[in-house]
Amino acid sequence: MNPYVFYIENLGCANCAAKMEERIQKLPHVQKASITFATRQLRVTTTESREVILPQLQKIVSDIEGDAKVVDTQPHRHSEECGCGEHHHHHHHDHCDCEEHTHKPKHPDGELLRLIGGAVLFALGLVLQGLNVSLPAIIVFGGAYLLLGLEILITAVKNLFKGHVFDENFLMSIATLGAFGIREYPEAVGIMLFYRAGEYFEHKAVERSRSQIMAAVDLRPETVTRLNGDTAETIPAAQAQVGDVLLVRPGDRIPLDGTVISGTSRIDTSPITGEPVPVGVQPGSAVTSGCVNTTGQLTLRVDQHLSQSMVTRILEYVEEAAAGKPRLDRFITRFARIYTPVVVFGAVAVAVIPSLLTGNWGYWVYTALSFLVMSCPCALVLSVPLAFFSGIGVGCRKGILFKGGSVMEAMGKIRVVVMDKTGTLTKGDFSVQRRSGDEELLRLCASCEQYSTHPIAQSILQAAEGMVLYPVSEVQELPGHGVCATVQGSRVLCGNEKLLKTHGIDVPEDTQAGTRVLVARDGVYLGSILISDTLKEDAGAAVAHLHAMGITTAMLTGDAGETAEAVAKKVGIRRVFARLLPQEKLEALRSLRSELGGAMFVGDGINDAPVLAGADVGAAMGSGADAAIEAADVVFLNSRVSAIPDALETAKKTRRIAVQNVVFALTVKAVVMLLGLFGYASLWAAVFADSGVAALCVLNSLRMLYRKG
Repeated sequence: MNPYVFYIENLGCANCAAKMEERIQKLPHVQKASITFATRQLRVTTTESREVILPQLQKIVSDIEGDAKVVDTQPHRHSEECGCGEHHHHHHHDHCDCEEHTHKPKHPDGELLRLIGGAVLFALGLVLQGLNVSLPAIIVFGGAYLLLGLEILITAVKNLFKGHVFDENFLMSIATLGAFGIREYPEAVGIMLFYRAGEYFEHKAVERSRSQIMAAVDLRPETVTRLNGDTAETIPAAQAQVGDVLLVRPGDRIPLDGTVISGTSRIDTSPITGEPVPVGVQPGSAVTSGCVNTTGQLTLRVDQHLSQSMVTRILEYVEEAAAGKPRLDRFITRFARIYTPVVVFGAVAVAVIPSLLTGNWGYWVYTALSFLVMSCPCALVLSVPLAFFSGIGVGCRKGILFKGGSVMEAMGKIRVVVMDKTGTLTKGDFSVQRRSGDEELLRLCASCEQYSTHPIAQSILQAAEGMVLYPVSEVQELPGHGVCATVQGSRVLCGNEKLLKTHGIDVPEDTQAGTRVLVARDGVYLGSILISDTLKEDAGAAVAHLHAMGITTAMLTGDAGETAEAVAKKVGIRRVFARLLPQEKLEALRSLRSELGGAMFVGDGINDAPVLAGADVGAAMGSGADAAIEAADVVFLNSRVSAIPDALETAKKTRRIAVQNVVFALTVKAVVMLLGLFGYASLWAAVFADSGVAALCVLNSLRMLYRKG
């Protein structure tokens, strides 16, 4: 199976995207297809090669939407904006296609002029009609109608030949021509005017949301300044190779992940981590792409190519997240498929049955036309993914990467948050507090630990800095236990009680809070080194916040019981599971889950990957291991405990807005339909129920982005 990612240029309405997705999914060799309206991304998993599948995709896409084009390349932004206020993606051509719908002209300004022209003629027609000059009035209305609606009529006819009966262009054409048929000239023009205006504003709102969210997320540089000896040259960012030296001026973004070679500065990491605290850097410091260099000029050595740097990885995470469709979204897409034909047949029934009974054709046909206008499910299909996309964008600003809408949905059902202690509640900056025994003990222990990457080993090595270490052989690292190695012919054990007990060595009791590394040589206990790490400042407040939200908190750790209890007490965590091996963590999580309901696990280590995968929602602290970040559903780039309640609240809010949109769209449509049946609604109200509601749903989704905090 080959997973491919394509982009669809000029993708018009969300409903068209849903139709395309359905058709592509039906191709015999396609296992999975998803189109994300918000990022214009088409993901296909297929057995065919890229060359074979591309023309097939193009055919389906242009069948449904004439102007739409499937392109292979990742869109890159212009640094300058073009007329429509959107950072446009340019590919092989330099002109800017700002249109969205098939019936959009090439420039939105042309669309605006057409709307104004149509509105002026419409007003003139109404004045003439008011003066009872009927023939000129009809001519003016006809002119206005052609100006506003000709494109829609042409598109409707084209689409009809492709077999699109429930196409919105066709439905609008029937509705307005029907109004002409029953001599409601002002209505026909009014609907077309209102419809085009609604579409225009809806299109603007969608573009706005798309550019806002993508601008928050797409921090990739267009170009970078490479130093060659004394000369500086500007090259496209993708051409910078690992090992190149780049110049980063004050105020510039760090273009690629790298290491500072010269210069000192302060770095604003908030675009990536959401943390407003600037970080000092000097030669030798690693810097992450996307952060902003604030004070001094730096030169940096490139450590990661553009495709591997953090800016690209975040963008990919977000695009993948937007493609992960939540259940609500899938339900609405299915609902829309049924909704349109049902309403259209309802409209036909309303036009024919009462008319045959009462003979009042004009009145019932008019009501039926308003049904037709409302049968387009665009507002519905658009409102759910956009709400989730906004939520993903909001999370991104706070340094929280959600890996999809379905993850946000799952977060609404979380009842218990299970945290790993080290690196999640504590900073993971271990330091040696005290030792029982002489320097020799520390030296022996450091010698055994010198090849380990474990944070505890690192802290012992730090304490032993400057000492000459022994050469060691036959080093065995036992996860969850410790290390054993041969030093000068003796077998030395460094680790926890479990390690020594399995070797039959007795250990004296110790009640100190902290992690003890016990040392034994040739079966004899030598002494212990006490290590502890500091709690994160916001741990207590974050746990209290979770409790206020009605969520139970629990802590899992491999540490001894006393240490774990002491930390839990300080922070206010209610349930503690200590002395766990990695596989026991998963069992503890499962028992909590069966007792309390949805469980979210937050950890940062490699050995957390199985637990992350086993929880309903797995969250990784961004400072942690790549394996954990890959396995997680949510990543907290700022490594703060307060990100946990923040993420849960953002997810809840997002889901609430998505549901609000659906309820609002359906309620307005239902109310207008009922009013229509009772003779109160007009075609104007019907058009509002379609385009107006869509624009309002988009704005409702955008509300989240403008909320501070």
